[in-house]
Amino acid sequence: MTYDEILTKYEPVIGLETHVELGTRTKMFCGCKTDFGAEPNTQVCPVCLALPGALPVANRAGIEATIRIGLALNCDIAEWCRMARKNYFYPDMPKNFQTSQYDEPLCTEGYVDVTVDGKEYRIGIERVHLEEDTGKTLHVGGATGRIHGATESLVDYNRAGIPLVEIVTKPVPGLGTLAPEIAKAYVAELRDIVRSLGVSDVRMEQGSMRCDVNTSLNLPGEEWGTRTETKNVNSLRSVERAVRSEIIRQAGILDEGGKIFQETRHFQETTGDTRPGRSKETATDYRYFPEPDLVPIAPDPAWVATLRDSLPEKPSSKRARLRLDWGISEIDMQSVANAGAVELIEETIAAGASPAGARKWWMGELARRANEQDVDLAAVGATPAQVAALQKLVDAGKLNDKLARNVLEGVVAGEGDPADVMIKRGLEVVNDTGALTAAVDEAIAANPDIAAKIRDGKVAAAGALVGAVMKTTRGQADAKTVRDLILSRLGVS
Repeated sequence: MTYDEILTKYEPVIGLETHVELGTRTKMFCGCKTDFGAEPNTQVCPVCLALPGALPVANRAGIEATIRIGLALNCDIAEWCRMARKNYFYPDMPKNFQTSQYDEPLCTEGYVDVTVDGKEYRIGIERVHLEEDTGKTLHVGGATGRIHGATESLVDYNRAGIPLVEIVTKPVPGLGTLAPEIAKAYVAELRDIVRSLGVSDVRMEQGSMRCDVNTSLNLPGEEWGTRTETKNVNSLRSVERAVRSEIIRQAGILDEGGKIFQETRHFQETTGDTRPGRSKETATDYRYFPEPDLVPIAPDPAWVATLRDSLPEKPSSKRARLRLDWGISEIDMQSVANAGAVELIEETIAAGASPAGARKWWMGELARRANEQDVDLAAVGATPAQVAALQKLVDAGKLNDKLARNVLEGVVAGEGDPADVMIKRGLEVVNDTGALTAAVDEAIAANPDIAAKIRDGKVAAAGALVGAVMKTTRGQADAKTVRDLILSRLGVS
């Protein structure tokens, strides 16, 4: 069955668990730094390494950031809650338990509204809770980077103990064929909301925001099916692909009379499908109990009210404002949002480009390249400042659109800023009147029949001569200037 045929037979239910690393200066329960990319195991101490006798102290900034996220997601904020120990063994978790929250989360009962294909969908938020991140295991010596086939495994504990917020949606049924697109739109909206708060850089490619995608299928009118959890999906495009892939995979198994097992799965970026991980634990397997080394969290209602009043403009409201500023339709703005281009275009305009120019490059050539490379738009290889500089060269007449695309190719390839690429590749528009006149005269001499038609008043025929001159100048002439020269040389006003 095709994807659309599957969705005439089965109903999907999705749920998303999104982890966001907070951008605090220090870790959640100790004073170690949280700088990304530091040398392995240089940002550790007795607390985050779980050495005997070391005791944690909660990071107020982490608690505040979690409350702000909860408020931005329309959640209720607990007046009293506790941290808990989530017990399980993993090599990159030195304590053999994760300090997290279980039955007493900090934020509950929120929602996020997203728009897909002109229709608004409300995604319920079950909980937003605070926990700590684990370390990072590197499997080396193999071909895949996974443990299978590796000759050794190395553990970097720099990330262990970094404050992590988990945002868990309620199950979302009734989305039909749009389930993958709505999942992607939700994560995009969530990313924009968190980024607007300034509590995380939410860079999915660096792992500071990652998503676990839950998917199940059921026949209409029957109970929800067994869900699978696709772990650590790290781009918006991959969220959409992971949901679609699981729907297709599960439908194939069910159609053959098979059974779906509750398990974790891993998304394969290269193939676009998922592979089995491990059987999925239930809450009882983790043997949660209250963390005895940390006092309960009891946010002062007055403090929460102050935080609520300090929330920035909502991304949805900001988009509505920018849409008017940019002079585009709601459909166009939705396309910009779905592409993850709102902030990119905004920053490009701030760097000096016009709204039309900024949108043209991000939603045109750069979006095409992102699709070809199968990456998010922000990771395509050009910055807003570079796109603005490119448009300035076009506006100054130093580049036409064709040459600008060639320059952009060099920028994306890492050859430098637009002006540097233009010079290195010799792509600047030819404005030498003498050289252009010579090229025009050559084209007229080589095409006397066309020249005669133009002299007889068939001005539209000048396009053929313009093309000949553009070919001679390798596309580096300004087409309008060339046309004016042709008409002038042929005595046509």
